[in-house]
Amino acid sequence: MKKLLFFTTCCLALALGSSAQIPALERVEPMFWWVGMHNPNLQLIVHGNNIAARKVELNYPGVKLVAVHKVENPNYLFLDLRIFSGTTPGTFPIKFIKAGEKPLIYSYALKARDHSPDRVQGVTSKDLIYLIMPDRFSNGDKTNDSFSNMREQGIQRDSMFGRHGGDLQGIMNHLDYLKDLGITAIWLTPAVENDEPKASYHGYAVTDHYKIDARYGTNELYKKFVEKCHSMGMKMVMDLVHNHAGTEGYTIQDMPMKSWVHQWPKYTRSNFKYEAVMDPHASVADRKQMLDGWFDHRMADMNQNNPYLQNFLTQNHIWWIEYAGVDGLRLDTYPYNDPAYMAKWAVDVKAEFPRMTIFGEVLTPLPFTQAYFTQGNTVNRGFDTHLPAVTDAAVKEAIYEALNGNDGWDSGVTHLYDILAQDFLYQDVTRNTIFLDNHDMSRVLSVVGEDLNKYKSAMAMLMTLRGVPQMYYGDEILMKNLSNPDGLVREDFPGGWDGDKKNKFTAGGRDDKENDAFNYVRKLANYRKNTATLQTGKMMQYLPQNGIYVYFRYDDKKTVMVVYNSADTAQTTTTDRYYERIKGIKNAKNIITGENQDLSKLTIGAKSTLVLEFTDSK
Repeated sequence: MKKLLFFTTCCLALALGSSAQIPALERVEPMFWWVGMHNPNLQLIVHGNNIAARKVELNYPGVKLVAVHKVENPNYLFLDLRIFSGTTPGTFPIKFIKAGEKPLIYSYALKARDHSPDRVQGVTSKDLIYLIMPDRFSNGDKTNDSFSNMREQGIQRDSMFGRHGGDLQGIMNHLDYLKDLGITAIWLTPAVENDEPKASYHGYAVTDHYKIDARYGTNELYKKFVEKCHSMGMKMVMDLVHNHAGTEGYTIQDMPMKSWVHQWPKYTRSNFKYEAVMDPHASVADRKQMLDGWFDHRMADMNQNNPYLQNFLTQNHIWWIEYAGVDGLRLDTYPYNDPAYMAKWAVDVKAEFPRMTIFGEVLTPLPFTQAYFTQGNTVNRGFDTHLPAVTDAAVKEAIYEALNGNDGWDSGVTHLYDILAQDFLYQDVTRNTIFLDNHDMSRVLSVVGEDLNKYKSAMAMLMTLRGVPQMYYGDEILMKNLSNPDGLVREDFPGGWDGDKKNKFTAGGRDDKENDAFNYVRKLANYRKNTATLQTGKMMQYLPQNGIYVYFRYDDKKTVMVVYNSADTAQTTTTDRYYERIKGIKNAKNIITGENQDLSKLTIGAKSTLVLEFTDSK
């Protein structure tokens, strides 16, 4: 680490303003903005060598320089602008003037907003999200594999911690594959620059908030990527990190002020305990360590009580949405953020983009812990979080208990029933994202012991339960491994690199078992894509009996019945007790096989699931 990885306030104080090697005017951010925004106020962060010694002038109709803020570090200025309603898009100079020297000039652009109907659509329960780690999916452009001016050099595909070369072009090359699979939305782990010396391929140690990592492509390519997704009927989810930033970023290496990050007398890691935020009996020390402790040595914990940092983050996120037209936002490590700021952030974002959907990462097996962070749950909080939804880890854990556990009063498949029975905790549970695995967790195939029946049942539940389903890349071709360490679940998608022995993007590159899994997922995903009942229909579940769990998704036009047998042997059951939803209907269609199913008696294989669509009215 460089000396500017600060662990004491003393060292930090000495570091402020120490970067004499930076240009006189290194950067202005946001680099440009738009007219007609809901919020007329804009705060520019200006970074340059001793820039605070200069006066600031600008002159453009409809734009007013309200205030110039000097802070502890003379290498920064914060400029408050007001952009009045009706301001004409255009470009104007911002002058930084110092007596006896030539003025520094930044040409600032105000652009017209793009109100195309396919931009910022929102990601809802009508969608199926596919999570991709860009570095590990496909290398579509070898020319951007490595750059001499970046800290980590070269491609190391034999290292789980090294860069592998996947990029945006590689994903774009396989959008047809994803569309055919039935995917309607893509979530990328952060694609912004992570210029750390090692192991930052994952994207969660951002070093430049306004720049796509050059090893993935450019800002322009990211925008084209989103536009291509939209043209193919798919949406884009952007992954945002409020809580921390990579230590090599310019605002960390040359901080505007000591309070930009959370300071400790010595390095202090978060205790990672959500309960310390919720607990009415919690000590101040425990709560502070949860919220202010660092996530990792190379991930500085951002001080979201700092109003300048608040503006920096919020404006950056609004900038990306308006620039690229993304449809949804996933918020990393949500409970570690300052609660009051995150509530304000959500209000500010929704004011600009009313259709934007947002879900926060809250990883807990307890529904009430998840619900605590969602909007509308103001009990004992004193404010509304304005967070519409969370990642529903409670349902994930319950599905695995249903697949792997022993049936009991509150275990096995009954645990899944019990978890779903607590959906009353949420303002709208259908906004929650349900999932089986992701880049931080063991893959579904390994969690179920590579049992294909269990795997298929897990996928059937994912596609038919309430909420917004999310898959992880490669699950459809039976990629496996336990997250010990996480790199084992972040392997390359076979066929994404020239020279790969097998190309599993094609049926010919997959073996029989992989094609069986792929075709099963594809059938389910496309059925869901074309079945409004599974997207927006109501849900009714029945208490499990003898290890058999039944639930229905239904609306005025259609009913889908899902039957899961959690036993280790096949079972046959009658359907009399489900009369409330079956309503005398005698036949159904098995949506996997297409065969007709007599509803009077059902036979379900061990650890298997039937997905049935009613085909007649009596």
